[in-house]
Amino acid sequence: MTSTLRQRRHQRIHHQPGQRLGQRTVSQRLGAQAGRIGLVAGLSALSVASSLAQAQTPVPAPAQTATASQSSASSTSSKATSDSNSIQLYGLIGIYADSLKRSDMSSSLKQVGSGGLTTSFWGVRGKDDLGQGTSAVFTLESFFQPDNGNQGRSTKDGAWARNAYVGLSNSQWGAVTLGRQTNPTYLAMQQVNPYGSSVVFSPLVLQTFVSSYGGAIVGDTVWDNTIKYQSPKVGGFSGSVIYGLGEVAGQDGVANLGLHMVYDQQGFTAVVSMQRNRTAVVAPATEQTTWLGGVAYDLNWAKLYGAYARVHSEGSELTNHTWSLGASVPVTAQGAVLVDWAHTDSQAGAAAQTDRSTVTAGYDYTLSRRTNVYAVYSWDKLTGHDSGNTYGVGIRHTF
Repeated sequence: MTSTLRQRRHQRIHHQPGQRLGQRTVSQRLGAQAGRIGLVAGLSALSVASSLAQAQTPVPAPAQTATASQSSASSTSSKATSDSNSIQLYGLIGIYADSLKRSDMSSSLKQVGSGGLTTSFWGVRGKDDLGQGTSAVFTLESFFQPDNGNQGRSTKDGAWARNAYVGLSNSQWGAVTLGRQTNPTYLAMQQVNPYGSSVVFSPLVLQTFVSSYGGAIVGDTVWDNTIKYQSPKVGGFSGSVIYGLGEVAGQDGVANLGLHMVYDQQGFTAVVSMQRNRTAVVAPATEQTTWLGGVAYDLNWAKLYGAYARVHSEGSELTNHTWSLGASVPVTAQGAVLVDWAHTDSQAGAAAQTDRSTVTAGYDYTLSRRTNVYAVYSWDKLTGHDSGNTYGVGIRHTF
């Protein structure tokens, strides 16, 4: 009996505490696991917050004027995050009101228009770091009209009319991209006039790309079905080659080609650009060739611009010569006066030559890193017509 009691007492002393210790161990394990779950949740929340912050990072305006950070935008147009893997949402919204009267118009048109200094757009872009300086990249950009809420510049535009491409980029060897891409001649033109990419106020762009001002360049400022190589910048020089397939069976030669070179260093910019377009020409023309050369020089107290373009259409024998001179002069820390003149003489075969001169003067005022407002006056004169005068104001905001 005494031996049995001692054995039971020994069990109570050694086994019961062991059971309580086992219960605390389970509790501690559950607590530790809960702590780990909380830590993972916290890290996940921080990661999501960081991704959202990157996606909402504001982007500067595309290259347009000295006070608005001279793209396109592409390109226009904004600064990518420095992360090795990122996706970014960005864009620009611009709107203007003006009284438009070209030289060939009988009366003025009062309007609220979309864009102005820059055509409104929004986009998504991303990159995936593949290692050794190589990344997969993509860009999807869509035009829109804030004056009426419609998508595109017109009903002809698709969902991603500004850019839609994907490719590979290497820090040493450059980038190869495929898809719908902005015409590099149009990008080069933005660098050699103070009104940048504006299809509303830039005399140089109006007289080359906009048909209502006699612009003879056929096709869009964006090309379909393209393969593009963009070199890295070396010693101030960079270049690109773009080829746009016509996608016509048995007619491989019906395609577009562009060769472009840019030098940009120490405040001096020079561009040389050539494009041959065979997909957008209309009979009797069989192809069109455009040459563009231009310079810009920043003197600090002013930035000066000059450009020359020649457009020739084989078959129709239409030839346009366009000259442009301009300046951007800062007058305050936030404001600059912008002046640009362009003159085009146009002749088709034996027909009489026509001449057009357009001058735009404006004041651009920067309200913040993202927002600027401006006022412009434009004078236009076409052979055989009275001069026309246009007045306008506008606002542009990037996001």
